[in-house]
Amino acid sequence: MADISPAEEVEVKAESGRTTSLWHATVGDMTRTPLPGDARADVCVVGAGIAGLSTAYLLCRAGRHVIVLDDGPIGGGETGRTTAHLSDALDDRYARLERLHGGGGARQAAHSHRSAIDLIERIVVEEGIDCDFAWVDGYLFPPDAEGDTSSAHKELRAELEAAHRAGAPAEMAEAVPYAPFSGKQALHFSRQARFHPLRYLSGLAERFEALGGRIHTGTQVTSVTGGAPVRVETALGGTVLASACVVATNSPISDRVITHTKQAPYRTFAIAAQVPSGSVPDALYWEDADPYIYIRLQPGDGHDWLIVGGEDHKTGQKDDDVARLRRLEEWTRARFPMVERVDHAWSGQVLEPADGPAYIGANPDGSENVYIITGDSGHGMTHGTIGGMLITDLILGRTNPWASLYDPRRITLRASGELAKENLNVAVQYAAWVLPGDVASDEEVPAGEGRVVRRGARMIAVYRDPDGQVHERSAVCTHMGCVVNWNELEKSWDCPCHGSRFDPLGAVLNGPARKPLE
Repeated sequence: MADISPAEEVEVKAESGRTTSLWHATVGDMTRTPLPGDARADVCVVGAGIAGLSTAYLLCRAGRHVIVLDDGPIGGGETGRTTAHLSDALDDRYARLERLHGGGGARQAAHSHRSAIDLIERIVVEEGIDCDFAWVDGYLFPPDAEGDTSSAHKELRAELEAAHRAGAPAEMAEAVPYAPFSGKQALHFSRQARFHPLRYLSGLAERFEALGGRIHTGTQVTSVTGGAPVRVETALGGTVLASACVVATNSPISDRVITHTKQAPYRTFAIAAQVPSGSVPDALYWEDADPYIYIRLQPGDGHDWLIVGGEDHKTGQKDDDVARLRRLEEWTRARFPMVERVDHAWSGQVLEPADGPAYIGANPDGSENVYIITGDSGHGMTHGTIGGMLITDLILGRTNPWASLYDPRRITLRASGELAKENLNVAVQYAAWVLPGDVASDEEVPAGEGRVVRRGARMIAVYRDPDGQVHERSAVCTHMGCVVNWNELEKSWDCPCHGSRFDPLGAVLNGPARKPLE
């Protein structure tokens, strides 16, 4: 395998607003036929990622007739862009969860994430899904630092004590089992796991369909109207009537305002590098730096993939994404000299609730028989699986011990400062209406790129395709009117307010927007 000079940039290819992740590059066809017309079901699930398919599978096993709709392929959203850590070593930290939600809330968080990992393993075993699931250890350690490190060690000790009170499997370790980090004291979390998320979804989809469930991809949902029945309308003209609807679209399209004022969208970045098999211990690694770095292994064909993620920023609020990938590669090569080459680089969307846990439950605007799963908080694989378990219980009328922790209607007074800070950040973004555009005219837009151009009071999203043809759309997000910004890495228009994303020609890639740029 050819060596790549550390000076070389990560090669990034983006088409129609999407880079290709390692997971997308190593699975086959994940599409199904579009919805052919009107349909009826006990439950309609919107979104064919891990949250939607976990919910659909569990409801189907309980005897419900379920239809799943997605505008893209199975796993084509954020599930296909994760680094797929299966962990109850939570990014929100048990000390913080205990402060915001009390000891009971922290214990519910630990129990729910542990239960999600156990359920994934049980499904893998019972259904015979080949997805490289494996139990591994996890290590949380402080960043490289000069001088006094007592503060970092004090924080580790506080997190250890909070994890113990929550029931999470943490112990203090004097070393990490990989040389560059071996001199660091770390929190060791046992029984963490990893898997190939799209192979898991592929298997889950097949088992769901074998139980009588239906999946229709290429079917964009344009509206969800609560009631008895719920009415789900699609861009193709078909309508699904169902006793209940579960909106599992990363950012919920069924709630225009409430949820989006309580969580913030971030872009996170990842690379996949080839390393010799066995050259890095198979574990999950988390460097608690700023920016946060997370690492894992994935078995490949004659080699391992080293997957490194981090360098997060607020969606639509930075224009240095390629540089962030370059920094990830430089960080990786400095600590993993056995890297042979970096073959994949991509980004994904993370939604961060102001108070930590995901929002899973009844749609907060009161829409009858409509449920949402959102707010992955960096743990989309376990939060999505928790969503399937909790929503299934709610629809079936069963009591679930985690319902209050994840309730989308919850108000956490102790997180009010963080909530106010995020909403002030959103308010500032509307200042773009009085600023000049990125460039003065269409002529200044490079081929294959986009720029915002001001024309009087109007803001125009101008994209010049690789052949030089200019395409113009309104630069006003169709969700709540923010001015979008160009994302050079993903070749997309990103909203800096609530994270809606559009392809170069204005089609919706991510909600909460439901309509394309005008």
